[in-house]
Amino acid sequence: MSQKPMQARRRFMMRLAAAAAAAPLLSLSMPRRARAQDLPKLTLDNAQAKALAYAEDASTVTHASFKAGSSCANCQFMQGKEGDAYRPCQLFPGHSVSAKGWCSAWAKKA
Repeated sequence: MSQKPMQARRRFMMRLAAAAAAAPLLSLSMPRRARAQDLPKLTLDNAQAKALAYAEDASTVTHASFKAGSSCANCQFMQGKEGDAYRPCQLFPGHSVSAKGWCSAWAKKA
């Protein structure tokens, strides 16, 4: 093998390593995800909310699949900081939901 292909490969590998090292730094300059306070609250007339029988207060739910003690706060789809009254939910992107709420897609947090 001649020297030129070896040098080109070495140069490529060095650039690849430099790019891999710089990748985490690029994420620092990107905008962060919206916080729950920045997200609008999910309204009961939202089509997705209606489809999943969302209620802002689990104590008022009469849905057939409701289990006592279940709420958005203890659902695996709930995101955000524990203790916040409204937090993001994977099922309702772009909205925050009540931690005291409930919907028919509720699944116990592992």
